[in-house]
Amino acid sequence: MKTIRKPEVAGLFYPAQASKLKDEINLLLSISEGNFHAENIFGIVSPHAGYIYSGKTAAYSYNTVKDLDIKNAIIISPSHREYFHGVSVYNGDGYETPLGVVEVNEELREKLIENSKIIFSGIEGHRKEHAVEVQIPFLQMVLNDFKIVPVVIGNQGRVFVDELAEKITKIVDENTIVVASSDLSHYHSRAKADVLDSVIEERIKNFQYDELQEDFEMQRCEACGGGAIIALMKAAKIKNYNKSTILFRNDSSDTSGNLNEVVGYLSAVVYK
Repeated sequence: MKTIRKPEVAGLFYPAQASKLKDEINLLLSISEGNFHAENIFGIVSPHAGYIYSGKTAAYSYNTVKDLDIKNAIIISPSHREYFHGVSVYNGDGYETPLGVVEVNEELREKLIENSKIIFSGIEGHRKEHAVEVQIPFLQMVLNDFKIVPVVIGNQGRVFVDELAEKITKIVDENTIVVASSDLSHYHSRAKADVLDSVIEERIKNFQYDELQEDFEMQRCEACGGGAIIALMKAAKIKNYNKSTILFRNDSSDTSGNLNEVVGYLSAVVYK
């Protein structure tokens, strides 16, 4: 019997019915088409809130990889629901969404954890986590035949992020993308959130991942998946991908109308 991770947030973060989910993602992609085009894409940054809040922002990122010849997607997520020491790569056979099951690339998983004391194969961080799950339906809609490597970071300290970035460089090729799943600041006023989130926007735009890591450590900005963003950019730089473009940034008040407590969202693409 294969071990398949069942959907945890279908019907909450996105529609549980396949036809409705397809319609919603197609609509989001159609209203988020930008002018960005590049063939040599290393990865994207995509938010992970409910689609009603951040789906449009995520769609900007997924439009950049639509119909590319991508065979593997390494999805890097923070852990919202459980703390654990290290980085957990899902030890099962696949992730299921209403659109079907996407297989885990077991060969890449084994290479990612090989000879590492902090990156391991496990269920930790994957049981209830939404930040990996919400990316998969978008991938299913924009790519054809592909597999995933679902990664959840339990501790986003520098040593863990640095090793993850280094190990990612050992398994990526031109048919692999890295997806950094992250929202930005949480529950500040829209004005304060804009100040905090603009720091991240500028650092990504200027490809300043070391400075961004210091910004996170000094609490000059916030992102629940900050470690995922840093790992993406560091791995990209090692592989000589050194360009990044901000595609879109907004916050939850666009949907909720609440300007007093917002969550920030950003989409970006890393390429050469």
